[in-house]
Amino acid sequence: MKPLEGCRIVVTRAVEQASELVSRLETLGAQVLLLPLVEFAPPEDFAAFDRAIEQIERFDWLVVTSRNVVEFVSARARAIGVNLAAQLSPATFRPRVAAVGHATELAAREAGWRVDHVSSGRTGVDLTRELGDKIGGCRVLLPRSDRAAGDLPRALAEAGAEPVEVVAYRTIASAEGDPGVLAAIRAAQVHVVSFASPSAFRAFVERLGEETVRNLAGKTRFAAIGPTTAQAIREAGYAVEIEAKVATAAGLAAAIASHCGAHPAEKGRMR
Repeated sequence: MKPLEGCRIVVTRAVEQASELVSRLETLGAQVLLLPLVEFAPPEDFAAFDRAIEQIERFDWLVVTSRNVVEFVSARARAIGVNLAAQLSPATFRPRVAAVGHATELAAREAGWRVDHVSSGRTGVDLTRELGDKIGGCRVLLPRSDRAAGDLPRALAEAGAEPVEVVAYRTIASAEGDPGVLAAIRAAQVHVVSFASPSAFRAFVERLGEETVRNLAGKTRFAAIGPTTAQAIREAGYAVEIEAKVATAAGLAAAIASHCGAHPAEKGRMR
């Protein structure tokens, strides 16, 4: 048997980001149910975003924390006629580029950007700690979601940097939702619900209601793509039984497979 054969896994990623995780889970034998909970949209006001891109050489560092950030920054640069691949090529020295995680690094390199530092940790705070005195007194451009947490800019400021935050994209609750998938979750007829962001988990609770989500405890497992998402779920008062060691679709699929393989009885309760 494949490790996830007999398992029903809910994927809550945005539609445009779900394909790799769905494919990996299905290859491992899972029945995948799609419930996109968040969508991504451009900022409502581009002024600060555009100014940062047009004056990017005035920053010492550009910190990118996700593939989303890279994609929205790249798209906006093209829209306003800025050649970021040239601005961030190996021939330039400012700004230096730091990426959180290898998935973000790959996205940046695919966009033609030079990457000077890749965090060996899994969060932006880890990256700040690694850079240490390299960022003291530096202006750091931090393009982010409008719903990003405040821990990274605080860590940068505490390290002596001047973080300049700009909204690169908005994270909004999705209006989609298959009634059949929602009914299966409410009835605890799924083994795992996976989350790739704190925003997705918050949307999950809003969609189903706190009482329903608490009633899932002990029946349906919550899986987080990385420590930031796991922390947000735990801070909301819920358990995270599955956390990816590497914050990628492959890492999340592997963590789910490992958990389900170690707990075969959980598969049996729905047969």
